[in-house]
Amino acid sequence: MRVDDLRSIRLTGTTVVVTGATSGLGLAMADALLEAGATVWFAARPTPRLEATVAERAAAGKPARALAMDVRDPRAVERAAELAWDRGPVHLVVNNAGLGMRVVNPRFFEAPMPFFAVTPEAFGDVVATNLTGYFLVGRAFARRFVEAGGGRLVNVTMNHETMVRRGFVPYGPARAGAEALSRIMTEDLRPFGVTVNQLLPGGATATGMIRPPRA
Repeated sequence: MRVDDLRSIRLTGTTVVVTGATSGLGLAMADALLEAGATVWFAARPTPRLEATVAERAAAGKPARALAMDVRDPRAVERAAELAWDRGPVHLVVNNAGLGMRVVNPRFFEAPMPFFAVTPEAFGDVVATNLTGYFLVGRAFARRFVEAGGGRLVNVTMNHETMVRRGFVPYGPARAGAEALSRIMTEDLRPFGVTVNQLLPGGATATGMIRPPRA
């Protein structure tokens, strides 16, 4: 399919939740979905940036909504899913919220850190967001999709080379775990007419995974 064909797709009447929607790939995807006519819940931790991001798009007449959600907190995820569903059915959820290697090692490109130098706290933070977060969000919305008789989950992933790259603990293992989780989700939800897709972005926007420009 050509890019021009993608631009012609209309999603009017479709409601989408995008996690990690206030920056990077999440913001780019949420904006593209708005342009296609979808109603988009911008899901992110409750910060002024979330409110400002949604307010800017709503002021331009776009059907953008703010959804406060910390994907690491089971109760927060459940509250957010309930709030979104109370406004009408959700048709698509994009699991995108994640932490990159920069939060563990700001110089991960130039000076890869061996796994034994990573602290348990740093390992746990990334896994809690990039793997457990996918499980919690998927679990909350999948139960509602099953009850509704359909729906779609999209889990953003990473190429296999990055998953096993030197100095990429804990990001690589967390993404590998999320990919295995996605495959199991697919089979578990198949009987209920709920689909699960993995999205490997073909190009990058401004994210923490991009090498900073050389001075």
